[in-house]
Amino acid sequence: MAQPTYALRALVLRRTKLGESDLILTLLAEDGSQQRAVAKGARKPKSSFAARTEPFCVVDCLLARGRSLDILKEARLVAAHDHLRTGLEASAASAPVAELLGRVSQRDLANPRLFQSACRALDAMEGADDNHALALSAAELLKILAFSGLRPSLEVCVGCGDAIELTEGASVPFSAIDGGVVCDACRSGLEAVPVDAATLCWAQYFLTSTFNAVAAGPADISASFSVLHLAQDLVRAHVGSPLKSLEFLFTSGLF
Repeated sequence: MAQPTYALRALVLRRTKLGESDLILTLLAEDGSQQRAVAKGARKPKSSFAARTEPFCVVDCLLARGRSLDILKEARLVAAHDHLRTGLEASAASAPVAELLGRVSQRDLANPRLFQSACRALDAMEGADDNHALALSAAELLKILAFSGLRPSLEVCVGCGDAIELTEGASVPFSAIDGGVVCDACRSGLEAVPVDAATLCWAQYFLTSTFNAVAAGPADISASFSVLHLAQDLVRAHVGSPLKSLEFLFTSGLF
């Protein structure tokens, strides 16, 4: 009996070796849910799947239902994002995006904004210089957290709801576990560390700006790294463990 098939547009997040020549693909479907599928023979030199199932590729798939994992039958490339794999700095900047998407997306849990945001971010990163790619990565990580229900509060105290003034040169208490900035009155009751107000301003800018605006705007490497560290703290507090690809980025010396 023929296996039932279905069409799916998806972003390839990860490839895992299976047996001698197969791959298990971790996919972010167009509806924002996570799917896993086997690409049989994808590691063979002449396989048509080899170049179409690389990380960061957007593909139109035809999948067959399987007992535990579905089977990839066809794959048509929609967007390759080659530069994000061949450019060392671009690859390092984009890897945390794929890793975080793989961590927050879930099977059978639709969240279309994850897919839409990821595709727009990767498209922008594909055409950006290395410094702007880093800024776009910081922006996308914050947006992923926001779309997953973990939007940080950057202007309002998470304890009492009072507005926080971000004064240039000042430090503001920030609680990753509570999800945002803390006023002086609430600081004693919450676990908070001082964060430079400029970092919070940059984070707010990244969170609320379009990717085209970030790609065309200023690209301060130090500011981008500060926001990435802030995102890592939020991931550690709410997703369970830090992103390994971000830890590599922090220590690689590429930027």
